Amino acid sequence: MLKRIVKLTFHPQLVTEFLALFEDTKDRIRHFPGCLHLELLQEAGRPAVFFTFSIWQDEAALNAYRDSELFQDTWARTKALFRDKPEAWSLDTVSEAAD
Repeated sequence: MLKRIVKLTFHPQLVTEFLALFEDTKDRIRHFPGCLHLELLQEAGRPAVFFTFSIWQDEAALNAYRDSELFQDTWARTKALFRDKPEAWSLDTVSEAAD
């Protein structure tokens, strides 16, 4: 299982446009083969900074999504709204947190 975090910083006046884009594409991303989870987080106190947190079956599933027309179209539309360069991390679980 691969966990992916992507930090996205937008021009403040374009946040509404990004949220509409995410709303339009989130279900298709969530149902993409190998996607186990997708959520959007907003940094507290910084309304133009967002993070996507997704869980993928494996790196091959993530790469298949990244090679897809869905990703290419969504990413092209998202990139046009950025204020800063995005940052991304792919993470493996080392140990589970205790409840």
